[in-house]
Amino acid sequence: MRKKVWYTAVSLAVLIVIWEAAVLLGKFPEVLFPSPAGVWSAFWQLWESGLPGSSSRVVLGTHILVSLKRFFIGYVSAVVTAVTAGLLLGWFSKVFYYINPIVQLVRPIAPVAWMPFIVLWFGIGDAPAVVIIFLAGFFPVLLSTVAAVEHMDPVYRKVARNFGLSQVQTIRKVVFPAALPQIMNSLRLALGTAWIFLVSGEMVGAQSGLGFLIIDAKNCLRSDALLATMITIGVIGLLLDWGIRRLEKLVL
Repeated sequence: MRKKVWYTAVSLAVLIVIWEAAVLLGKFPEVLFPSPAGVWSAFWQLWESGLPGSSSRVVLGTHILVSLKRFFIGYVSAVVTAVTAGLLLGWFSKVFYYINPIVQLVRPIAPVAWMPFIVLWFGIGDAPAVVIIFLAGFFPVLLSTVAAVEHMDPVYRKVARNFGLSQVQTIRKVVFPAALPQIMNSLRLALGTAWIFLVSGEMVGAQSGLGFLIIDAKNCLRSDALLATMITIGVIGLLLDWGIRRLEKLVL
């Protein structure tokens, strides 16, 4: 643990030194390429009083809470729906043969491409971001769950039949635990994808959240606030990934 902290501290220190050197040697205007000190100052300004000239006087902490709320609603909904559907479709594989072509057709479409329809169907506000997060997280978990069930050791099914378990009991007590390692891996991948698309979802129709703050900082020509928000998004994404990895170890 100490080594990981040390490696992280050293890598961040080197990054800041390179960043500061690029600002000094490049002689870029502060408005185009802010220094680390300028970004740090902008971060505290966003945290304490919000972005001056913004259409919303919401402070950074509130933006973070709003984004996390939208993220968890969309992500948890996607995981519960995808795991349930994946277990059933993996168990009844012949049904999945008919559904799979539709899934493969829809899956490559970027969630943001659905934004015009999402706004028309669900309106503006929290809904577009939540739906986009749902779409971003649903398909990776669904396909991984189906694959995990299909490739499960046939011995497990034979044992379940020998013990006289019903199909529901078999799925709940045998199939789900057997598929869980691959499902947990897909949850981590889906979490990163969903967090990325959260920002895209909040750029349209939202009046709060980190994605909205990025657009707001751009409109106010505040590159220091823009970078501060981007770094905040990266740090939260890193913490979420750490959390899901800890959960994976605990569950498995």
